[in-house]
Amino acid sequence: MTSHEIDYEIYGAEMQYVEIELDPQEAVVAEAGSFMMMDDGISMNTIFGDGSNQEKGILGKLFSAGKRILTGESLFMTSFLNNSSFGVRKVSFASPYPGKIIPIDLTNYRGKFICQKDAFLCAAKGVTVGIEFSKKLGRGLFGGEGFIMQKLEGDGMAFVNAGGTMARKELAPGETIRVDTGCIVGFTQDVDYDIEFIGGIKNTIFGGEGLFFATLKGPGIVYIQSLPFSRLAGRILSSIPRGGNSKGEGSILGSIGDLFDGDNNF
Repeated sequence: MTSHEIDYEIYGAEMQYVEIELDPQEAVVAEAGSFMMMDDGISMNTIFGDGSNQEKGILGKLFSAGKRILTGESLFMTSFLNNSSFGVRKVSFASPYPGKIIPIDLTNYRGKFICQKDAFLCAAKGVTVGIEFSKKLGRGLFGGEGFIMQKLEGDGMAFVNAGGTMARKELAPGETIRVDTGCIVGFTQDVDYDIEFIGGIKNTIFGGEGLFFATLKGPGIVYIQSLPFSRLAGRILSSIPRGGNSKGEGSILGSIGDLFDGDNNF
């Protein structure tokens, strides 16, 4: 194996975290902001890119950095290495929002898994975190993730986030499902992913579900989330009272009451 071989356990129900066991000189890499806790004897280092050492020379490293910028991620990741010579040490990473952590053993998916840009949590050292360009114009313009998705390559373990409840669909050859574009977590490399217009004047104007579906055609495995972070954030923003005034929240007369609030000027 080119990737470090790690053991893990996932804890929790709705707000999960993954605890990873590292033997001496084993390491795991993670996106910034996912770290939760670690044992004594583990060293934390900021590294350029994913630390997989796939790129050769300055130009290769700069190209790798440019790819991470396109996905909206930082140029740097954090590596956690067990420097202790006295056995196993543990490090934990937490999901950034309510949902599930999905373990992805890349050896079961022929060394490649494609996911949305903000789904990646952490992976064994040696797993390459790159980008997957869409070759279809419709998918790029209307797919919610643009022309670019993330791809995880290698022969180790990786972990991705799914908001809300996760559904795993195993598609037979030619079998197709339609999914809200924001609800896709990831899929295996043989799945054909495209965008389909919903159609119908009423659906388009009054449907409230957007104008496009994502169509995923088998064979392959698809992971779907019930609560995309963008949807959660939208609901939170829409519930914030205008002007930051929370008085009368939940009341039918809340808006009328604001007219008589002492902070308003007439």
